[in-house]
Amino acid sequence: MAIEKVRTGIPGFDELLYGGIPRRNIVLLSGGPGTGKSIFGQQFLWAGLSQYNEPGVLVCLEEHPAQIRRGMLEFGWDIRFYEEKEMFALVDAFTGGIGEYAKRERYVVRDPEDVTLLIDIIRQAIKDVKAERVVIDSVSTLYLTKPSMARSILMQIKKVLAGLGATSILVSQVSVTERGFGGPGVEHAVDGIIRLDLDEINGELKRSLIIWKMRGTAHSMRRHPFEITNKGIVVYPNKVVRLLRGKYEEL
Repeated sequence: MAIEKVRTGIPGFDELLYGGIPRRNIVLLSGGPGTGKSIFGQQFLWAGLSQYNEPGVLVCLEEHPAQIRRGMLEFGWDIRFYEEKEMFALVDAFTGGIGEYAKRERYVVRDPEDVTLLIDIIRQAIKDVKAERVVIDSVSTLYLTKPSMARSILMQIKKVLAGLGATSILVSQVSVTERGFGGPGVEHAVDGIIRLDLDEINGELKRSLIIWKMRGTAHSMRRHPFEITNKGIVVYPNKVVRLLRGKYEEL
């Protein structure tokens, strides 16, 4: 039986997965600041809405909903249209309901540190819009003060998302110099790991990504360059990056 896949809609990326992410997979999208993690997640949701008629939910833990809507609009991704059609929901787990803007939000987590409350509201948003794609940006916020709880929290979230049939991306923050995935044991709690990197090579910043694992499908085992354009992320599947002792080569 062939595994059903979800196309991310990110140019060049689905070729690395031979068609896309296996449906219902929970994927950890890890990387340092400025690597494009939020853009990747938002582009995944926008492609679902605009290309594949798949409703989505974006859970924002580190940025104000107004900033997110404004930032997405800069790429031409006007999510308000889909919010009005009840195909998209934004879960505000950032403001705590404080401020006039926050009072207009439909899904507000009053205490983002209350994981049970957060999961309940995410579950409700997914059910209301019948979401097939979910992005949580970022899960690191949930366990930064309690790193030993990272895997436990991810497992709770995974059960809900997979149980409701969503294909999900969990954004994970790491420091500039860290080469891990953001939290002890988190790599074992997810179905896939995509790592985005931004390296300074000879005085110039270079972007690249690599798929560390993805259950249910073969995938490229190589590091590939990508760019952030005015229309979002573009990956170059036919190019391979080699980082060696401060040298950057595209093969």
